[in-house]
Amino acid sequence: MTGVGKVLAYTLMCELPELGKLNRKEIAALVGVAPMNRESGRFNGKRRIKGGRHRVRTVMFMAMMSAIQCNEVFKRKYQQLKAAGKIPKVAVVACMRKLIVILNTMIKNGESWDEKVA
Repeated sequence: MTGVGKVLAYTLMCELPELGKLNRKEIAALVGVAPMNRESGRFNGKRRIKGGRHRVRTVMFMAMMSAIQCNEVFKRKYQQLKAAGKIPKVAVVACMRKLIVILNTMIKNGESWDEKVA
């Protein structure tokens, strides 16, 4: 996949052996890119990411900065989120979540990258 280099591939292999064995919500939460609600009673807070494996998340952030520039799928998604009023960092984290979900599905099904399917 364009935007996934050796560093991200090695990091995922070493730090995330569960990749391909969990569903999309579980893998996003394990990496720490799933939005968590902060609500109680009448209080409605903002959704934030928290927890997860920070080493994987850090490498994924840098990989996503590259993927946004050279991968048409993530470039389109990022621009769509920014046009909807999201701040740049929120848009990048949403793209990171999409990346880990796609990679998890690819490994689970034994498929290769197809830009038309994503």
